[in-house]
Amino acid sequence: MERRNFMRGAGLAGILAAGVAPSVVMAQQNVRWRLVCAYPRSTDVAFGAGETLAANLRKLTSGRFEIQVFAGGEIVPPFSVFDAVQQGTVEAGHAMPYYFIGKNEAFALDCIIPFGMNSRMMTAWMYDGGGWQIFRELYARYDVVNFPFGTTGTQWGGWYRKEIRSLEDLKGLKMRIGNMGGQILARLGGLPQAIPGGEIYQALEKGTIDAVEWTHPYDDYKMGFHRIAPYGYYPAWWEGGGQNTLFVNRKAYEALSPEYQAALASAASDVHIRLSSQFDARNPESLRKLLAEGAKIRRMPKDVMDAAYKASQEYFAELSARNEDWRRIYPIYEKFMKDAYAWFRLSEISYDQYMASVTG
Repeated sequence: MERRNFMRGAGLAGILAAGVAPSVVMAQQNVRWRLVCAYPRSTDVAFGAGETLAANLRKLTSGRFEIQVFAGGEIVPPFSVFDAVQQGTVEAGHAMPYYFIGKNEAFALDCIIPFGMNSRMMTAWMYDGGGWQIFRELYARYDVVNFPFGTTGTQWGGWYRKEIRSLEDLKGLKMRIGNMGGQILARLGGLPQAIPGGEIYQALEKGTIDAVEWTHPYDDYKMGFHRIAPYGYYPAWWEGGGQNTLFVNRKAYEALSPEYQAALASAASDVHIRLSSQFDARNPESLRKLLAEGAKIRRMPKDVMDAAYKASQEYFAELSARNEDWRRIYPIYEKFMKDAYAWFRLSEISYDQYMASVTG
């Protein structure tokens, strides 16, 4: 499939690009889907992405394409979203693909890996660098059709009961951190714990864990982690620009008319833009609230960053040796990232460094 033809229907102009008049879209049959998400309803940005998708589709189809959205645990557990879509239990779901690396570690490259791309780079790779097509082909083996569904930006580096002064302080640390970030923490002597979002606060309160990473100041403030673990660290080396993905059951997708497929692509692209914008707009005020309530903000120690980077590169080499999909996709991902940073050093990075020095 030629990349630019593949992308033509993926943006906000998808319906017009398909040559479909609004009256034709309205004439299509009624469609009713269920969508499950991996997040609790309290995370209004992450959970709300599904509700925004549903609202977009109602507008684009005059109410003829309806999606009912369910939070994690309401139909299936958060970490079973992909299975539910693949098996046809529901028509669609959305989550961070790295939740499902037990199926295939290469799924993480559709989301984020430690020391991976930032959000701008990820969106560029997906929409104009061939990344979306690569994963459309990979997910097809699982009877799933994918759509980029919002990037988070660089996330928060977690909340800790005790200060992290050096690499030594990670030894024996019980931290809620899953996926590849957890794999690297384990190599540094930590004890990663995989806990769904709705159960994290209780685990922290009971002392089951010593630290937690979730998403951003906006979500983290509402979760109240800082009241128990006051030391907040930045940046999250494991999550430089995490991407959510909308998963759609292949048979359900193929049963849609071309017009409804175009409407779905357009609606999902709108969500992709909105999600990162919402976090960027809301994080500053939430950070001020955290500081006002006694949060102690610290930069991640350099020896921790350096050790984590080294462990990550070793882990990626191991994956290349044992996972054919990783061995095929990772070099493409890595090259795009390196090329992007060659430009970003001269553009965003240099500009942001100066602006931070004069506005801080």
